[in-house]
Amino acid sequence: MVIIFVIFAWPLWFVLIASFSDPNLVTSGKVLLLPKGFYLGGYKMILEYKDILRGYANSIFYTVVGTVLNIVMTICAAYPLSRKDFVPQKFFTIIFVFTMYFSGGLVPLFLQVRALGLYNTPLAMIIPGAVSMYNVLILRSFFMTGIPKSLEEAAELDGANTFQMLTKIIIPLAKPTIAVLVLFYAVGHWNDYFSALIYLKDKSLMPLQTVLRDILIMGKIDMTSGSVDMAAVTAKLKVAQTLRYSVIVVSTVPLMLVYPFIQKHFVKGIMLGAVKG
Repeated sequence: MVIIFVIFAWPLWFVLIASFSDPNLVTSGKVLLLPKGFYLGGYKMILEYKDILRGYANSIFYTVVGTVLNIVMTICAAYPLSRKDFVPQKFFTIIFVFTMYFSGGLVPLFLQVRALGLYNTPLAMIIPGAVSMYNVLILRSFFMTGIPKSLEEAAELDGANTFQMLTKIIIPLAKPTIAVLVLFYAVGHWNDYFSALIYLKDKSLMPLQTVLRDILIMGKIDMTSGSVDMAAVTAKLKVAQTLRYSVIVVSTVPLMLVYPFIQKHFVKGIMLGAVKG
């Protein structure tokens, strides 16, 4: 277990220390366990590179708005499917599960997004993936097995209607499972770069992960802007590697801050929604 931990943890640790180390020492392989030659040039360039800051703001918007919509849609789908008094329950369950195995493909989806007028708009990053059937099934299982039927009957006797029962009884009891689904959806939105490549063409709408992809893979960053001095150009090229590490660290900070608050619900929420019978 120690060996496995080192194998998985060391690359993450190396990215962190490399982002604070002298780029010459990183390139020469002298940075292994601790940062050397404390250097913040990579983070300084991030603040100067407007596309990164704009992408950061876009990703936060897509993640927050998208996750809220995801949770609302998931609850609205899971609760009726969990009710035995909902007559077409089995029919809709089969229809929804069918979409997990078969789809029209990427091209029909793109044509549909364009036909709805969502192409090259922020909604293109939110609406097409508004609900995950896998998460609906998790929440549906919890609604069916995790909440005593007698509790619902008591609420009905007290005069609670369906909406009141859902908002005041069902959802508060389902907080652990919903917290896990929030994490699933938020991570999916934050790491999504492929949707932007398909649905967006305006650079001002690109999320952080797409900008990060351009920097890490395509190398699309102007390292010579504002200067034609070869010495300055050479210095900036040396910083490019450190910049990549810095961008990775900056892009993972939001999830690292959120995860500790949700982690305590993670195992409990999955188990509550997965066990049936």
